[in-house]
Amino acid sequence: MAREIKFSLVYRDMWQSSGKYVPRVDQLVEVAPAIIDMGCFDRVETNGGAFEQVNLLFGENPNVAVRRWTAPFHKAGIQTHMLERGLNALRMNPVPADVRELMFKVKKKQGTDISRSFCGLNDHRNLRRSVEFAKKGGMISQVALSITNSPVHTVEYYMGIVDKVVEYGADEICLKDMAGIGRPTFLGQLTRDIKKKYPHILVQYHGHSGPGFSPASMLEVARAGADVLDVAVEPLSWGKVHPDVITIREMLKADGFLVKDLNMDAYMEVRRLTQKFIDDFLGYWINPSNAKMSSLLVGCGLPGGMMGSMMADLKGFQGAINAAERAHGRPEISLDTLMVKLFQEVEYVWPRLGFPPLVTPFSQYTKNTALMNLLNLLNGKPRWTTIDKDTWNMILGKMGRLPGELAPEIVQLAKEKGMEFYTGDPQEMYPDELPKFRQMMKEEGWDEGQDEEELFEFAMHERQYRDYRSGVAKERFNAELADLKAKANAPIEVVRPVVEMPKFDVDEYARRYPHAVPVQAPAKGQLLWQVDVEDDSVAPIAGTEVKAGKGIGFVQTYYGMEELVPAVDGRIVATLGKQGDKVAKGEIVAFVEGSADAAGAADDAGAAGSAGAAGFAGAADDAGAAGSAGAAGDAGVAGSAGAADDAGTAGSAGAAGDAGVAGSAGAADDAGTAGSAGSAAK
Repeated sequence: MAREIKFSLVYRDMWQSSGKYVPRVDQLVEVAPAIIDMGCFDRVETNGGAFEQVNLLFGENPNVAVRRWTAPFHKAGIQTHMLERGLNALRMNPVPADVRELMFKVKKKQGTDISRSFCGLNDHRNLRRSVEFAKKGGMISQVALSITNSPVHTVEYYMGIVDKVVEYGADEICLKDMAGIGRPTFLGQLTRDIKKKYPHILVQYHGHSGPGFSPASMLEVARAGADVLDVAVEPLSWGKVHPDVITIREMLKADGFLVKDLNMDAYMEVRRLTQKFIDDFLGYWINPSNAKMSSLLVGCGLPGGMMGSMMADLKGFQGAINAAERAHGRPEISLDTLMVKLFQEVEYVWPRLGFPPLVTPFSQYTKNTALMNLLNLLNGKPRWTTIDKDTWNMILGKMGRLPGELAPEIVQLAKEKGMEFYTGDPQEMYPDELPKFRQMMKEEGWDEGQDEEELFEFAMHERQYRDYRSGVAKERFNAELADLKAKANAPIEVVRPVVEMPKFDVDEYARRYPHAVPVQAPAKGQLLWQVDVEDDSVAPIAGTEVKAGKGIGFVQTYYGMEELVPAVDGRIVATLGKQGDKVAKGEIVAFVEGSADAAGAADDAGAAGSAGAAGFAGAADDAGAAGSAGAAGDAGVAGSAGAADDAGTAGSAGAAGDAGVAGSAGAADDAGTAGSAGSAAK
């Protein structure tokens, strides 16, 4: 008798592989009945990944959204699943164990049946707690293997991970082909080996269309014994997203598999509603290139879901790069040429960083390093001149074990910087935090919510949750949407006043933060903050820890790059200026409040810090006049604060501190999905 292949609709990942946002809760509830009426889905991916975070970003409560969105599928007997990132849970940096455990409890209570858990490094130690916590919370535990193509990512390598997670109690295995670069024959062999050794384990395949392998891969894994395939629907299928259910269903049917009937009237209704959501507001954040496949992705292996933010970063850096090209008497570089150069640099960087699977957030770390290498090379500087904190955390083993060996030059660079490698369990570096967040909620007068779901959301996404509760997120979103509509010459409907965030007041910050020290632009040029791992590059958020003498961004001048360097250890309390803004020499671009440990040093140089602010005014005058070198030099001396630098070095025990900070906040562009439950979906 012919074997049945089931389908999962990855409605969440469809959107997040296309653009920044997902539909509002009212839109999700509107489309749910049509998805059910299609009749061909046993599963639907409803949440996880960046779902909760982007809900907060446009001012919506994600807990309400998950409960209302999953409810109609439960009533129809369709399983729902979510994506979580192991040690990083639902964000881009490590999460304490008690917050991770609460997540599974909350998501089950909200109506999520299956947890798809992946570790971007395929470190089984990071997955053990995901399996244990999911099952304790009453969920089906599906472990996802992050698939990539390299000399170290063999069938034997992946089977070693499967052996471990089955031992931990995993119910299902997902082949998470986030870049769609898994070769069909390889995926077929891996599926065959899993089903032969563990016939009771359900296998689900998730593959993006990007380079074009996905239909062939789906046929191969189906023939090898896979149970469930992740699919999409128009107008968001194909491109950098997933194959369309119509095509895959007909392909499998022709090959002799049993597949459920598909109600075409309902399909067209889902298609219509999805387009309606795009036209409403979501299309303003969808990069047109995400609708296209590209064989260029075969070589670099970058996941299609991050192409939007990558192209935005490239466009932002193009001006700075071409300024350097003109300064050196070289022709300007087109965006297409720059993209190819970046892909080539990713191919160079990736093996030297130990072959981390190119999935969130490690794909972003690899891309960021390649981008900074490219920028430095074009400015006459060596590779590896600029490596961000998050990437160093990955290199040093503080997020898990890398699959391959680091290049000797990377190891040597770490030693030169006094950094130490970590080989222990990554989770042990991040102590429990729920008591701290309970206390903060009590102080704010906030309720912990049904099943402690508000406590969970606050602990998982503190900054975004505060912005949501204060109304700032909604106002910021409205302002951004109005701006994008204006650029597209679309009619703007103002439903409520847009609140402009006030400019920074130096006196106000001096009063609120006695130890706040300004960070000043070292030269006239274009402001370039560190590359963001989850979205378009933006300024570092308030609360970000910094170290004296360690760069937090750059100014692109006509002659090359100048680093933005804080004079004290501490936390950023405010930033001035957006990515790409023009800044004058001496202009204040950020304020840093000295840490408790550095308070003494900050006080000693206190006078210098105040003088720095005063010096800024002077520098501005000089710059206005003509940028008098003398005055600027004085300001520079004050700012450089030799003593502060010494303090910085002293405080640099910081290597560990740096690393601790790392693991960037984040979210976004995750290419993962579906969960599964084999026979349970009958």
